[in-house]
Amino acid sequence: MPVSDTVRMLFDVKIPMRDQVRLSADLYLPASSGAAPAVLIRTPYDNNTAALIEKGRRLAENGYACIIQDCRGRFDSDGTYYPFVHEAEDGYDTQDWIGRQPWCTGKIGMSGGSYLGLTQWTSSWLRHPQLTCMVPRVAPSDFWDSPNYTAGALQLGVLMTWGLRTNSRTAQSIEYYDWNRLFRTLPLAEAGRAAGRDLEFWRDWIRHSSYDEYWQRMSNEDKWGEIAAPALNMGGWFDLYSKATFVNFNGLRRHGGTPQARQSKLICGPWPHALSASTRTGDVDFGATSMVDLEALELRWFDYWLKGIDNGIAREKPLRLFIMGVNQWRDESEWPIDRTQWQKWYLHSGGRANSLLGDGGLTPECPTGPESPDEFIYDPEMPLPTLGGNNCCSPHIVPWGPYDQRPVEMRSDVLCYTSPPLEKSLEVTGPIRAILYAATDALDTDWTAKLVDVAPDGYAMNLTDGILRARFREDRRHPRLLEPGRVYEYEIDLWVTGNVFRAGHRVRVEIASSNFPRFDRNPNTGREFGTDSEVRPARQTVHHSKAFPSHLLLPVIPN
Repeated sequence: MPVSDTVRMLFDVKIPMRDQVRLSADLYLPASSGAAPAVLIRTPYDNNTAALIEKGRRLAENGYACIIQDCRGRFDSDGTYYPFVHEAEDGYDTQDWIGRQPWCTGKIGMSGGSYLGLTQWTSSWLRHPQLTCMVPRVAPSDFWDSPNYTAGALQLGVLMTWGLRTNSRTAQSIEYYDWNRLFRTLPLAEAGRAAGRDLEFWRDWIRHSSYDEYWQRMSNEDKWGEIAAPALNMGGWFDLYSKATFVNFNGLRRHGGTPQARQSKLICGPWPHALSASTRTGDVDFGATSMVDLEALELRWFDYWLKGIDNGIAREKPLRLFIMGVNQWRDESEWPIDRTQWQKWYLHSGGRANSLLGDGGLTPECPTGPESPDEFIYDPEMPLPTLGGNNCCSPHIVPWGPYDQRPVEMRSDVLCYTSPPLEKSLEVTGPIRAILYAATDALDTDWTAKLVDVAPDGYAMNLTDGILRARFREDRRHPRLLEPGRVYEYEIDLWVTGNVFRAGHRVRVEIASSNFPRFDRNPNTGREFGTDSEVRPARQTVHHSKAFPSHLLLPVIPN
């Protein structure tokens, strides 16, 4: 075993799973020979990277045994890789092995972000008695809703880039694809082959476009009562798991299986998937105060739960939120915040809300009579381009974070509804919804909504957005096609944000039918998902009147 003054290291330790497949782990142990609490990190991205080596050594120097393991079928681990499905049992079996080692006190924590975060959640359901706490960063809650389907729309950008990177034992380069062509592959089920890959999991994801047993078995959301370990959740307003981070927090706080699990906490900053890596996200600089030493915060969590050190973290409020617009941190006790005033802001126009040059308005006043509806043509051959937002994990291919939205708002297939300049600041912190009354001449289509903070100089900063595939308007398990021309009520989940619209700024909502390639293009045909080789334009009509009061539901925090 290589030895330094402070850390003992042992590499490629093979840990047997219940089916006799052996997974490889690297061990970083304190130099002293006594037992220590353990921190387990499970990764599909190579346990021998510089960042993980440094983390393993740092934890060992702070008195923890750190075990960093390659997931099944990845790098030095045996077995066959298939995303998500083996992580619960493999995590449990690894925890069981750790708990029997003489260098472990019997207390185990888990750490890591993204896929490394989901390995924590999935194994926690099995409730190993020695799993004591977790620190999941940017992790999913419901695998259908994110990262795979969001209200029925495939998160194309992340699934194709991430899927092609991780489809075999080692990391694969994706830098030489013609992404504009590849994202447009039809039928979508053939996208793997179009990239020169035979991806079983891609075909399965396309086959399971509804929320069924395939996704339910991987979801946190019916398993909170099975989880005993508390979680320190870490997320970002511009992460693809922004909503999921709060769902996980509330799930354990309200329904966790032990009093300890119900002591979970959350921190959320103005960050993309890479948390607190820079003051700048997208093209907005949130200032030096936006940066947080997340490693130090994680260590405090481990010290409290694994070493029993009373460092005060348990007495701190459970939520720490960065409020954009004023760029300040604030502690809160619950989500949504109890003092929230739920306000409806209604869409208005004279029937010409197309583009930011149109006549679309947004006010707290409900329409008192008829108003001319707005129309646009959604053509899947010319989808609205993604310009930032809650994307992952290749910002040079699909940008993430906030950007000036005026380039896309100049298009006629975007309806823009904008408030007058605010006389005083308006804080909007919480989950956002758009209630849309709309019709289409198609059997199926998509509806999108985006919340935008418009500065006095016109800069239009996206805060959060959402999508709804119309066939899933009632039930994500049993989709139903539309009756062309009929007006339906659609509820679009725009996820979460924390932002102060400052005095002089304006509130804007964009309504459209595409956000590509963040989401796949709805071909508007109503056929079985992933099978279309052709697309058709759809004529879209958005109503806003006394009879059909389309509106935003905003969580306003009083001054």
